[in-house]
Amino acid sequence: MNRSAFATPRVTIQTADFDLSAEVAALRAGHKGVGAVCSFVGTVRDRTKGSADTISAMELEHYPGMTEKAIEAMIDEAYKRFDILGARVIHRVGLLQPLDQIVLVAVTSAHRGESFQACEFLMDYLKTQAPFWKKEQTPQGAQWVDARVSDDAALAKWGISASNAG
Repeated sequence: MNRSAFATPRVTIQTADFDLSAEVAALRAGHKGVGAVCSFVGTVRDRTKGSADTISAMELEHYPGMTEKAIEAMIDEAYKRFDILGARVIHRVGLLQPLDQIVLVAVTSAHRGESFQACEFLMDYLKTQAPFWKKEQTPQGAQWVDARVSDDAALAKWGISASNAG
């Protein structure tokens, strides 16, 4: 895919929030072949169902340059696997509060099936392969979030082996 055809970058790492509507409009702009758009927005939530360990904040860190390069490679892989017209990933870093948006994955294609699959593929890939570090703030103190076996399993359904969970 010719990256110069798109005015919007494919990958952005930022502290500021994003506007889903504006991002989708920019991804679709001028592309008359787009028949489907699929997007995923992840938010800060309390992962401890039924527990007193509420999450008061989450801090995300990354390695500038390396993170963008890794996500660009993920998008390149999505273009190889699926018939998509455009892709956009925004990932926030810094201190985030409950209900704040963390990540946006948006994909355009001529047909919905390709958009749905590519969006899910990119999100599964991001969860296991993107170099981000998350620290949750709870009443018991701060703790780094470990990789999960379920995230590795989600990636495995795409034929990619990962062993990030400890």
